[in-house]
Amino acid sequence: MGLQSMERRLERMVEGVFTRRNRGSIRPIELGRRLVREMDDNRNVDVKGRRIVPNDFTVLLSATDHNGFSDIEEALTTELAEAAREYAREESYHFMGPVVVRLMVDNDLKTGRFGIIAQLKQAAGGLGAGSLVLPSGERVILGEHVCTVGRLPDCTILINDTNVSRNHAEIRTGTNAYVAVDLGSTNGTMINGTRIVGEQRLNDGDIVSFGSTHVRFEAS
Repeated sequence: MGLQSMERRLERMVEGVFTRRNRGSIRPIELGRRLVREMDDNRNVDVKGRRIVPNDFTVLLSATDHNGFSDIEEALTTELAEAAREYAREESYHFMGPVVVRLMVDNDLKTGRFGIIAQLKQAAGGLGAGSLVLPSGERVILGEHVCTVGRLPDCTILINDTNVSRNHAEIRTGTNAYVAVDLGSTNGTMINGTRIVGEQRLNDGDIVSFGSTHVRFEAS
């Protein structure tokens, strides 16, 4: 089921720009299949009994193939990373840090051939991967730096909503988890519909609300 979902995701991305490419080009779905196979083949079990899989992927391409992806490289790497996250959720895999996918040239590769280097890379502080998915679908990767939320232009997540305070809330790294912290905002910060007092631990799938804006926390 997880592989089928990943393939459907990449097929949706392929519609349009990539379908106009030469038929001999490497298809994004081929990269996606190899990427999730690397996750399956390199999974390990940590001391908590969780299945840990690679989260850092370098896709090696010939110069010709790399150039062929140039106009969709950002969209492709974003979709491959999102497909990896979705596959991990469906297979109950865990990441040690943010998912990163990059394309690189390998001059030893012939056109039509590619390779993937998959690595386990730990997030700062050892908290594992964490991100906030905005209503637009944009993903804000969490790390050692504080993520600020509010109406001020320099906030990490800028929300133009009169129900949101200028300095509304922060997402921080706690001792063993990411936490949401309300900064004394006028209308409060909600987690799954309940207003928080002070700080509260975030769990995978929690919906965090700032005014009328709702974001989803993902731990993997």
